[in-house]
Amino acid sequence: MPAPRAPGRTPRGARFAGAAEEAVESTAPEAGRPGEAELAEVGRTVDLLARLRGEGRSGEAHALLTEVASWEPGRFPLLAERLHRAGLDADWQTLLWEAASLPAGRLVAAADALVAAGRAGDGQQMLRQGIARPPGEVGDAVLGLAAEGRHREVRVLLDAYVRARTPEEAARSAAPDPRRLVPLLLEAARGVSDERGWDLVHALRVAGYAA
Repeated sequence: MPAPRAPGRTPRGARFAGAAEEAVESTAPEAGRPGEAELAEVGRTVDLLARLRGEGRSGEAHALLTEVASWEPGRFPLLAERLHRAGLDADWQTLLWEAASLPAGRLVAAADALVAAGRAGDGQQMLRQGIARPPGEVGDAVLGLAAEGRHREVRVLLDAYVRARTPEEAARSAAPDPRRLVPLLLEAARGVSDERGWDLVHALRVAGYAA
């Protein structure tokens, strides 16, 4: 059986590439209470995954998870529930990692869906994994979101970023456009704590950016 496919999958290795384009490409329904067709599709997919695992077809199982990661963000809580019920918790962890390769907008939306469903730990883990990219890629992703006016997503992404990365790494993410990124980074760092804000100010000055 072929793995389910979804439009807009970002190539691996460019975790936040195409954030601006992705915002208008998604054809998935809005997140909300899943309908019968959605429940059935998730159920069929989890059953297929369980069968692949049972038959030792790990390569096909991983390919299936890679495609499922491209599903609309609102399905992630349902996938978590069904995978846990099927005893596939390890596959849920793999799915979280694969989903972290989504463009920034979808990454934040998927994390939001998990938090709203009472799975805050999973949402935070997805964000931490998603920002474990070269600083320049994170800076480019923030610029893409800001250009679309998606300021809430910018705040969510940068809050996770300045919490998880060192001030020196955060400072390097300003390189794509220091004039626009330095104020955003400082706002996020000061929202964490005054100490984090001052640490970033110092790192930015060392990196040659006015703070």
